[in-house]
Amino acid sequence: MNIKINNKQMIGCAFIICILAFSTMLTSCNNWLDVRPETEQKEEDQFSTESGFQMALTGCYLQMANQSGYGLQLTMTSVENLANLWRINPSTTRLGERDLALHDYTTDNAKSTIKAIYTNLFKTIAQASLIIKNAQENPEVFTEKRMYNIILGEAYAIRAYCQLDVLRLFGQMPNNPQKVVSLPYSEATNINEIPSYYNFNDYTVKLLKDIETAEALLKESDPATLYPYNRTYATGEVYEKNSFLMYRQMRLNYWAVRALHARMALYTGDKDAAQNIARELIAATLPDGTTVRALSGKKDYISGYTTCPNECYFSISKYDIKEYAVNYFTDNKDNVVSSYGANQYAISQNMLADLFDGENIASHNRYANIWNQRLKDGDGTLWCGFLRYCYDDDVPNPNLYYQLIPMLRTSEMYLIAMETSTDLAEVNQLYTEYMDSHNVALPTPFNTLEEVSTWIENEYRREFYGEGQMFYTYKRLGESNILWAKTQANENTYIIPLPETEYDPATVKK
Repeated sequence: MNIKINNKQMIGCAFIICILAFSTMLTSCNNWLDVRPETEQKEEDQFSTESGFQMALTGCYLQMANQSGYGLQLTMTSVENLANLWRINPSTTRLGERDLALHDYTTDNAKSTIKAIYTNLFKTIAQASLIIKNAQENPEVFTEKRMYNIILGEAYAIRAYCQLDVLRLFGQMPNNPQKVVSLPYSEATNINEIPSYYNFNDYTVKLLKDIETAEALLKESDPATLYPYNRTYATGEVYEKNSFLMYRQMRLNYWAVRALHARMALYTGDKDAAQNIARELIAATLPDGTTVRALSGKKDYISGYTTCPNECYFSISKYDIKEYAVNYFTDNKDNVVSSYGANQYAISQNMLADLFDGENIASHNRYANIWNQRLKDGDGTLWCGFLRYCYDDDVPNPNLYYQLIPMLRTSEMYLIAMETSTDLAEVNQLYTEYMDSHNVALPTPFNTLEEVSTWIENEYRREFYGEGQMFYTYKRLGESNILWAKTQANENTYIIPLPETEYDPATVKK
């Protein structure tokens, strides 16, 4: 197997990286580096040094950040269209996205869009599995156990992160399923290897094992368990000048894997585990007493940080996010009249009213900062443009606060803790803290847990717009009424068909 590599600096410090190439070259990169194919190197050479493993791991994150993955389709566009979060312009030429919004997965355009997502996920999974295989076979390559644990732990975490989304997209309903779906859980090291297929229960067992393995490895060795993320943004002061260990918030560090565990537990119905982990993360502190990741919306929005970087356990770094996001969303942060193109996504004024129905919009920082309410189409109609990934050209430190895509945040842990709690007083305390981060002081408390359930569903929509979580929330809850959808949802809506390949699932080993 051939692996393509290249060198570049990583945000102010020397950092060697590479891309593992499979059937096609990677076409996307983030703000850590600029990657172009220069040399080819065989697998045994690639993994003969510690730096080779570091390069390979960075390649995994780059693959995740591809626009067919979390760089676009699994966060801002395709998976959000599945949740009917965008108004699709009738004149659009993005026909695959249009068909996903109609929940018509039978068209060639829809199939092509779905296949691109599926391929990206399994390329990333195969790359992570290749690292796992070689690390376990060649532990002597590493100069210290800490680096071995970190690289191996992150590889397991990357595989688990992607395999969870394979389950959430293509799997059966997590609760009360009428249709049974077997899915591939791939531990193969090549995109062309036939993976094994598993039923829901067996799949989740393997998923949990990967997560727990990552947790154990990272808990022992991850610097993020000792130092705040922001102590290493620029100087690397606590990492012995090892640039590879900087920017832990842009990697699947220990805390991020715990958050992933909570997300997975909630989705698969283990509410006790989800609640315990969410509570743990909310209360977690470092040896110096610093909170690991507090809610940051209040401070972030004032600073113009609309991706809430200071509460991200894990975010994908994308140096060019503004360059391509403007092709899908408005680039005007001043809430003045801006044009609305046929291939751009927006919501109507009525949709915005629905989105914040019952909320105190007078001071609400998401209402004020995420939406440009004066987006005008060719007919003069005003729409609401999405501003999360928009920023001014002259902002300081764009790589740390703007050029990123949230993947796991503290806000999600608060919502998980509220949803799974049976203590109304606890819920209201968490709710007060949560709403304060959105600049809403002293919100009216909930009177019943049923009120909490209704609010939670709506809040996932408000909080994670453009982050790719709402479709999975609808699916987890078995929601038949998707807001703004043209028809009622059923299992066929929520179970995205696996792409047609040369493999016959009936002949794949179980």
